[in-house]
Amino acid sequence: MAIEKNQVTRDEKETGRIEAFSDGVFAIAITLLVLDIKVPHFHDLTRGSGLFAALIEQWPVYIAFFISFITILIMWVSHHRLFNYIKRSDDTFLFLNGAVLLLVTFVPFPTALLSEYIKYQDANVAAAIYSGTYLTIAALFNLLWWYASKKGRLLDKNADLCLVDNISKQYILAPPLYAIAFVFAFIYPAACITMCFVLAIFFAFTGKISRILPCELPGRTN
Repeated sequence: MAIEKNQVTRDEKETGRIEAFSDGVFAIAITLLVLDIKVPHFHDLTRGSGLFAALIEQWPVYIAFFISFITILIMWVSHHRLFNYIKRSDDTFLFLNGAVLLLVTFVPFPTALLSEYIKYQDANVAAAIYSGTYLTIAALFNLLWWYASKKGRLLDKNADLCLVDNISKQYILAPPLYAIAFVFAFIYPAACITMCFVLAIFFAFTGKISRILPCELPGRTN
């Protein structure tokens, strides 16, 4: 029993380090978003217009910042929720988690691209790169969770299998929905960006949804 308890303690310390490192990466990525919001310089103001007009002119930057901030925040919350169930790790899991973080740190770039080009002819390209980034992150989140949860590989031994199954079903929804947003980028960029925001809000509530969905595992009822 003592050996098993020590092993559990070591596993929890290891996953604690992974979560702490991941939290730092999320914090840096979400902070970098604000760097694209610039203070209008007095000498750059056009004749007849003042500071207020210059600030209003930056509306695409504010929108892109807000949507990306909310999305990264929700991704961080989702990542944190996973570690309520994941209590062990291995090298493959570490690299998969690193792949997720790689794309998270990339988010400020398509955000800046979107804020710069959303008003111009190439808005569809910017929107495609923006939504495509979230599509890839959604796919990697699915892969990360699938690897950790398959046959309870890295999960807490006492994890509720109904909740685990419900989380898996909800995660599967993300890639196809973001793929639809990606397609909208080439048809109507504004619809693409709106859908990205709506999806972020939707997935913010999946934790609560997981707890109220009926259990569909054989032999299990709520």
